[in-house]
Amino acid sequence: MVEKIVRTDEEWRAQLTDEQFRVTRRAGTERPFTGAYHGTGEPGLYRCICCDAALFDSATKFESGTGWPSFWAPIDDEAVELKSDRSIFFMPRTEVVCARCDAHLGHVFPDGPPPTHQRYCMNSAALSHEKANDGGT
Repeated sequence: MVEKIVRTDEEWRAQLTDEQFRVTRRAGTERPFTGAYHGTGEPGLYRCICCDAALFDSATKFESGTGWPSFWAPIDDEAVELKSDRSIFFMPRTEVVCARCDAHLGHVFPDGPPPTHQRYCMNSAALSHEKANDGGT
């Protein structure tokens, strides 16, 4: 089990930009095609902007055409948690949050590529990118 990080809103606000706070702590969504990572393919690791937990490897990133960075799997099954989300007109969706700090990352949909057929549609504002060293990762 992942050890949780708990902070007050004031502590999160001191650490994050307004957009990062709105997305990660208030379950917001950035506009499509505006995030830093929607069109990138640079090798590396995607981490939680709030707690720096490793979430996704660039090897699982794919171009979904949606305007948000998309991955077919998290780096580890315990890196993220999935929650039922009916916040938009009671439409059932599955929210993806960081398992370590509960930051809202985005949503997962069952229309991704093999091998998982999942599309983890993430907000760039919820992520940081750590470039791979010497072609690794």
